[in-house]
Amino acid sequence: MKTPLLTWLLRLVVMCVVGFLLLPAVVVFIAGFNDRAILSFPPQSFSLRWFERALTYPDFRHGLRNALIVMVWTSTISIVVGAAFAYALNRYEFRLKHTLEAILMSPLMIPHFTIGLGLLMLGTQMGFARTFGIVVFSHIVIVLPFVIRSVYISMQNLDPRLEKAATSLGAPPWRVLVTIVLPLLAPGLFSGWLFAAILSFNEFTGSLFVTSQATQTLPVAMYNYVREYADPTLAALSTIYIVITATLLTIANLYLGLGKVLNVEQSR
Repeated sequence: MKTPLLTWLLRLVVMCVVGFLLLPAVVVFIAGFNDRAILSFPPQSFSLRWFERALTYPDFRHGLRNALIVMVWTSTISIVVGAAFAYALNRYEFRLKHTLEAILMSPLMIPHFTIGLGLLMLGTQMGFARTFGIVVFSHIVIVLPFVIRSVYISMQNLDPRLEKAATSLGAPPWRVLVTIVLPLLAPGLFSGWLFAAILSFNEFTGSLFVTSQATQTLPVAMYNYVREYADPTLAALSTIYIVITATLLTIANLYLGLGKVLNVEQSR
């Protein structure tokens, strides 16, 4: 009797916590349909006018284009570099291995505005401040730990006997990598790329320091907009953000099993 009761109580607590965390998103979602030019809740009447403005505002469209460019470059470079580091950390023993791992994971503990400010100073001294190159590099630094984590966990779930069997049958190292390792790591690689893409697309704090008017991403454009206007346009745009991100993660979880990739649940 006590165990089922305790289980239901824990589920109730979890549901209450999740509901509390989702409450701001629900408020923003409803406020985005407000018909009035002043952001208010609850809306007196409903309209899609602010969604239309969010999709047609020039700075948002320019910021979206820049964000997509930075996202593709960041996620692609990060998955290549992160997979290489994850493979080396998982398969080899060498001096200063733990030091290298700590350095690679350090962006998880360093505030993003510190990374952005530091790279702004570095870019200014080297003559390429506020260019696409420095924006992409700052995003790579921020998302790389998540990519390494994703690929590293996938490699731990990889059975090394398969590689040994292929080697014993005469397959060279490159063929083992292409035909055995990479196909088995595909879910981890794709999930790492997806996380890097989502994090890069939504990155604001670091981007604020390293972008200009020409290279500003969508989150920076949203920040500049809210400094001048107080209408529900940002609520509508935030709703679009939430729906797209949740959809991508749901699809990835259905087809890849992100719980296993991130080691949240054990592989069967």
